[in-house]
Amino acid sequence: MKKILCGAVAAIALVGAAAPAAAQTNQRHYAGVIAGIPYTSTNPGGLATIGLELGLLGGIGTRYTAQANAPASTGTIDDEVTVAFTLTGEVPQDCSFYSGNNSAARDIDFGVIGIRGGDNENVGSAFEMTGPAVANIETLTAGCNFNNEVSIQKTNGVNGLVNAAAGGYDTDEFQANIPYSVNASWTGVAYNTVTTGTPQSLAVSTSQPGATKLQGAWRSDMDININAPAITSKGLVAGQYSDVVTLKLTAL
Repeated sequence: MKKILCGAVAAIALVGAAAPAAAQTNQRHYAGVIAGIPYTSTNPGGLATIGLELGLLGGIGTRYTAQANAPASTGTIDDEVTVAFTLTGEVPQDCSFYSGNNSAARDIDFGVIGIRGGDNENVGSAFEMTGPAVANIETLTAGCNFNNEVSIQKTNGVNGLVNAAAGGYDTDEFQANIPYSVNASWTGVAYNTVTTGTPQSLAVSTSQPGATKLQGAWRSDMDININAPAITSKGLVAGQYSDVVTLKLTAL
């Protein structure tokens, strides 16, 4: 996947003409700040140069040098010479997503998922969820520097949050899973398109195991909203419900 090639071409024109010999460039300039006072020094010599060079080794100031030297002409002299240099380089593909400083930042705990447990509840409503379970995740740094695929996948698929140790229960009256939806939004561009970024989104409904979307290079913040609608047709079996939802950014 790290296979991007970036190239550029530049041209330099070198112009020369027969002329009397002239002094050749030999410049040495220093600048910096000592005790809050800025200083400059042009073409110093002797001990001054030694002191300034020691300052550079100590992390003080900066230096600019320009030197030029050319031998006397031989052969035929042209009044113009043009040299073209081909410049090439490679930028590696990369995708980034800041997801906190440790794994705890990625453990999304709904806490207690409320149910209707009062003795005065009608039997048709007992043990049903009292409301939706929701979560919001936001990162300020996400994106890829090449055409890419944004993917959201639920490990348990359409079952969503699953109670893996539910024991026995009447399937007409109870269920041991809680479906949920995921919606991610960011600013980006369509695949292989060069244009100004616009709002983008990728939605995975409660009835989908996952979804993908192709994008061109993008970088922006990203919001991820998770919503588990209240189960009101059946009661929930007691226990721990869990799933892993995976967001993946892949440079293509």
